[in-house]
Amino acid sequence: MKKLLLTIGLLAGVLSSAQAWKGAGDQKAQAGINVWGFGTGPTASYDYGLSNLISVGGGANVYFNEDEDNPFVFGRIGFHLQEALALPSEIDIYPGLNVGVAGRNFGLGVYLGARYFFTENWGAFIEAGNNGSFGVSYSF
Repeated sequence: MKKLLLTIGLLAGVLSSAQAWKGAGDQKAQAGINVWGFGTGPTASYDYGLSNLISVGGGANVYFNEDEDNPFVFGRIGFHLQEALALPSEIDIYPGLNVGVAGRNFGLGVYLGARYFFTENWGAFIEAGNNGSFGVSYSF
């Protein structure tokens, strides 16, 4: 019984230290899969916190579809609503904008994303907008 209580206590301590958005200087990397939009394929992105509200970063998607395969390399800006919505520390909701090059064309997109962190470093994300993706998040 003592071991069970100790295990539950340690697990609760680890989970309670998870923080989805720390603000200025925070760094998040994400990897996942695009499931709708211009096609399906892998996605990866990085965000750097400028303040409690704003992050900047970049990323790349590869879209595979029936007609052609297109890479999308982009810069992005996100607006983190964790503090404004008084969300628990494990959850971050963020709308944003990305601008880049999609194949041979200019690409512009908007998204609404959410992250949930299970531990201090590892979590999951989902983003929906011009395309949709989900996957894992890592906090540096």
